[in-house]
Amino acid sequence: MTVLGISAYFHDSAAALVAEGRIVAAVQEERFSRRKHDPDLPVQAIAHCLEAGDVAPGDLEAVVFYERPLTTFVRILRTQFVAGPRGWRSFQEAMPQWAKHKLWVGYEIDRALRRLGHRVPGRVQYLDHHLSHAASAFYPSPFETAAVLTFDGVGEWATASIGVGRGSEVALRQQLDFPDSIGLLYSAFTSYCGFRVNSGEYKLM
Repeated sequence: MTVLGISAYFHDSAAALVAEGRIVAAVQEERFSRRKHDPDLPVQAIAHCLEAGDVAPGDLEAVVFYERPLTTFVRILRTQFVAGPRGWRSFQEAMPQWAKHKLWVGYEIDRALRRLGHRVPGRVQYLDHHLSHAASAFYPSPFETAAVLTFDGVGEWATASIGVGRGSEVALRQQLDFPDSIGLLYSAFTSYCGFRVNSGEYKLM
């Protein structure tokens, strides 16, 4: 099975191609655009992966996006509702990106692939954010069975999860939900120390 995976519209957008369970290519868009942490749809990265895998038009069997945008959007709306006027500024800053791109990511991916001479087989599939993290850790690992632990700022609602990888399957058992987040706390310290969030966290390690 030939699968194209895509992440975009947050930070460090990227694409990866997996064929018959093997990673054929994986690259961030910034390698081509020369724009640090490029968040835009990774069109050049997608083109590179398809070329590296010698994927002919019609050969793609699935296109997968790394999270569920509508679930994330609901979380943002509910958070702003609770925050009230205090959250208006951050809400204003976030909405243009959602209105222009994030709510229509499936259409944008389809349009980009058509320009490259390919198409989305059926519809773009959406995975839970933390399942994507867990899969990216377990599948390339040397283990047949392993416990999998994920942490980040927030993805949809989850901020951390624990699960089990066994053979070809990864199943998440429990999760910690927003606003409780070790990742967001880490980012707060990053900002307090004068570094850019989603960029300078490694400098505090």
